[in-house]
Amino acid sequence: MSKAVVLLSGGLDSTTCLSIALKDGYEVYPLSFDYGQRNNKELESAKKVVEHYNIKNHKIVMVGNVGGSALTDADIDVPDYKGTDHIPVTYVPARNIVFLSYAAGYAEVVEAEAIYIGVNAIDYSGYPDCRPEFIEAFEKVIKVGTKQGVDGKAIKIVTPLMNLSKAEIIKLAYENNAPLHLTTTCYRGGDKACGICDSCVLRLRGFKEAGIVDTIEYMK
Repeated sequence: MSKAVVLLSGGLDSTTCLSIALKDGYEVYPLSFDYGQRNNKELESAKKVVEHYNIKNHKIVMVGNVGGSALTDADIDVPDYKGTDHIPVTYVPARNIVFLSYAAGYAEVVEAEAIYIGVNAIDYSGYPDCRPEFIEAFEKVIKVGTKQGVDGKAIKIVTPLMNLSKAEIIKLAYENNAPLHLTTTCYRGGDKACGICDSCVLRLRGFKEAGIVDTIEYMK
């Protein structure tokens, strides 16, 4: 069976991405990161998703917190959703560059042919490392910078959610029976989701447009 590394944060998109990789017939190797995120509930959600699928080879990598983001620094407030075009303070500097670098190395170790990542360029917060241009550039890096790539067995980066709206992603997740009830989304990471940060607003809007009731508890 072919193998794929799947970046799994514990959120809606990455969980949907995992369900797609499984449906595509891969033996999956979920890869999560503890990067000092304020919402450490993410990792607990990722563990629950892996348990749901009875996957045994879940790897969690600890990386240093470089700071500079509202998702990692307690002294930077997580803003309410505004829907502007500028890159928000919730952007974590070079996060997907770091994650995909680890994923490429891990893929070589387990001899995987693909890396699945749930980046999206439609309903997202404007992060530069979620765009098609970035993925295409990083694929070239893997091709020339890994033994597998030089040997003509380049690892492909699969982005099945790239051009889907949040509603389309949610519908796809339900078609795949993905356990979205186990996922967490809120940037603030409280006991209940705030409902007003970028991530919560996009999630709530997606569920509404999909005509599906979300099971996550939100602050009143």
